[in-house]
Amino acid sequence: MFKTGKFINVLTMVIALVALMSVVGCDKDDETGSETSYELKVQNILGVTGTATFIETGNSVTINIVLLNAPSGEHPAELCMNTVAEGGTVVLTLNPVDESGKSSTNVTSMTYNQLIAFDGFIKVMKSPLEPLVILASGDIGGNVITDTNMTYALDTIQPFGVWGNALFEKRENGNTLVTLSLDGTIAGEVYPATINLSSISTIGGGPVTKTLSNINGTTGKSYTTIRKLNNNSDITYTNWLDYDGYINIYQTSVELDNIISQGNIGSNL
Repeated sequence: MFKTGKFINVLTMVIALVALMSVVGCDKDDETGSETSYELKVQNILGVTGTATFIETGNSVTINIVLLNAPSGEHPAELCMNTVAEGGTVVLTLNPVDESGKSSTNVTSMTYNQLIAFDGFIKVMKSPLEPLVILASGDIGGNVITDTNMTYALDTIQPFGVWGNALFEKRENGNTLVTLSLDGTIAGEVYPATINLSSISTIGGGPVTKTLSNINGTTGKSYTTIRKLNNNSDITYTNWLDYDGYINIYQTSVELDNIISQGNIGSNL
């Protein structure tokens, strides 16, 4: 038989072991999985930036948005298809960003792995009455811009005095963001742009293979996400590195006698 002292010691050990098992069980139940954060960049109102963080929480995903320097009021937030440069349809309506600059939404319709590979972006609007005024936005998932890029010079064609560069950036999913940046453009004007086959020296000019977004004369910039050429054939960032092509910038319409700036790309450097 146990002596009283020994029985108490054994009982104490059993109670302690049960308590330890309970604590470990609670920690495991409360444990969250992976998380990924994306940058939300300023868009229509200067100074507003933030982050969108995806947190794996069991069978769901929590999307937390934090905005800095946002104006007062509640700000609607959405997760959309495609990229910031393209725009796209709404996939998920997120809880609005509140007065503290924060929003938290629990998502059960998509898994964490689906979201961090998703072809989409997040945007936060100024108010329900001003949905076209975007406070901040950012590409997510496969659309995140990597550090891999290539810049090509766009030379002026006299007497127009417009020049700049074309930045080709690789996205995580292999697609390409092309940013055209020009000096010498006129505020309020719009300038068409194309990628053409062959080189600038081609007699008569090469055919247009990809129509780019028009350049805003006020900012001197345009942004185009490229997944396919005009003929619907796929093209990746890697393909552009040895592409036989060049870029044309036009004054008003896509015509050979209307070119104001151009530059070779890909294998033509």
